[in-house]
Amino acid sequence: MLHTILDAFTANVSLIIAFMYVGLKLKEVLVAKVRDFSKHIYVVPFAISMLSIWVMHHPLLYAGMRIDLRSVPIFFISYLGGWRLGSIAILLPLWYRFELGGPTVFQGMMQVILLPALIGALFHRKKSFKPPYTLLNIKHMVVVFIIYEVIKSVLMFFTTPATFITIILMFIFELMALLIIAWINNDSNRNMINKKELEIQSRIDNMTNLYNLRYFKSKINDLITNKTPFVIAMFDVDYFKNYNDTHGHPAGDAVLRTIGQLLKDSMREGDLFARYGGEEFIICFSNVTNLQTANVIAERFRNLVETYPFYGEDQQPDGQLTISIGISSVSADKDLDHLIEEADKALYSAKSQGRNRVRIFDMIH
Repeated sequence: MLHTILDAFTANVSLIIAFMYVGLKLKEVLVAKVRDFSKHIYVVPFAISMLSIWVMHHPLLYAGMRIDLRSVPIFFISYLGGWRLGSIAILLPLWYRFELGGPTVFQGMMQVILLPALIGALFHRKKSFKPPYTLLNIKHMVVVFIIYEVIKSVLMFFTTPATFITIILMFIFELMALLIIAWINNDSNRNMINKKELEIQSRIDNMTNLYNLRYFKSKINDLITNKTPFVIAMFDVDYFKNYNDTHGHPAGDAVLRTIGQLLKDSMREGDLFARYGGEEFIICFSNVTNLQTANVIAERFRNLVETYPFYGEDQQPDGQLTISIGISSVSADKDLDHLIEEADKALYSAKSQGRNRVRIFDMIH
């Protein structure tokens, strides 16, 4: 009898672990392909319900009972996702267990389907639920699961033919399965979080939190591929070396971060901007076919920087911290490097004519 129990429970544990491992790998693929995972989240409780049914196909048959570890995935999804996901996950297992029948069908539905869903959802941590990257507090989850196991074990002992040794072994294997799938979940999600952070770091300038130049160029190439018209603007901070020498590099870094934030706050939706290097920045005014439109946006931003109260700007040569901006021609069939060269020449013209102004490439020739 003991050998039969161990075989049945080992098979159940293997099914649960294999299913969860494959499921989490498929989730990683899905997350990489879709922007909003929340629209697909109901696939998860459906998959869990299918896992529970699959586990019920491999029971330990004893005195008319069907003993298996179906409660593990049901508790897991209810603890992870709360009432909403838990309620969906139990519908098919409840129906399937009812269809299977037997002298303990009521106990099978109540004790190992409804009860784990109820207790798991009751102790669900809503603040920690961040799909698809939720990291489980395994210690808290195990304590809650033991509470469920104590209640279930007592009910099984007094209301079913299950023996004490069967109940104890069931608890051990259920706990083992839960710990393993929780560890797999956390390991998978932690890897996804790290990958996401690395992707963000690969396209962000650490100083300003703007796009770096490499990522900026890749986005511009998308505009070129889609034949979207755009205008490039280059700007830098006037007398920035003087500011750094007077106030120190930390203050200069703070200026660059502030300008980065002003860009985020003032540019239009769809415009792209990045740190070009040093105190120089680059902007792409997308969907622009009119240089006057680009000039208006650039002039508005130049004025925003001029009127911003930067620390120690009264010691600048003009008594203010300002920027000079150069604007290219409209993209047409020109490549990005050519447009950057045009904007850079216009910027040089703005500098040579006194700084704190906007110049358009087409108007300097």
